[in-house]
Amino acid sequence: MSTNSNSNPTLSPGNLRKVHHIALNVKDMQASRHFYGTILGLHELTGKQVPETLVNLVKEGKVANFVTPDGTILDLFWSPELTPPHPDPAKTFTGAYHLAFDIEPQLFESAVEVLKNNQIAIAHGPVSRPTGRGIYFYDPDGFMVEIRCDPVSEE
Repeated sequence: MSTNSNSNPTLSPGNLRKVHHIALNVKDMQASRHFYGTILGLHELTGKQVPETLVNLVKEGKVANFVTPDGTILDLFWSPELTPPHPDPAKTFTGAYHLAFDIEPQLFESAVEVLKNNQIAIAHGPVSRPTGRGIYFYDPDGFMVEIRCDPVSEE
């Protein structure tokens, strides 16, 4: 702990170690499980992998848990009454703008083809920037997701 200029206690740099999990509300659990598990290839936690506090909710079909390659957990919470404030997903309807996944540069084009072959709604891209390439698309509930890669180094 440290203090800020108002002498209120604050967390010190490094106190927060990593993102533990991200939770998303989803209207159609099956469509979202297919999207994140099958199309994007995230590993779905099953059996003893499911956190003890969520076992009953998973059994009831109200929660699905996925893990990203870096270990971040993505929790999907079934909200069948979920309706965005605006039917056009291009109109950002929450404070969160998008969820970005990193991919090796040599796999970027194949990821774009996977999205196109699965008729995933593309928001924009692929785009090329000094920071790399990216493509932005929507999950089944209209939440924007990005697949991005670093620029190819010319060594």
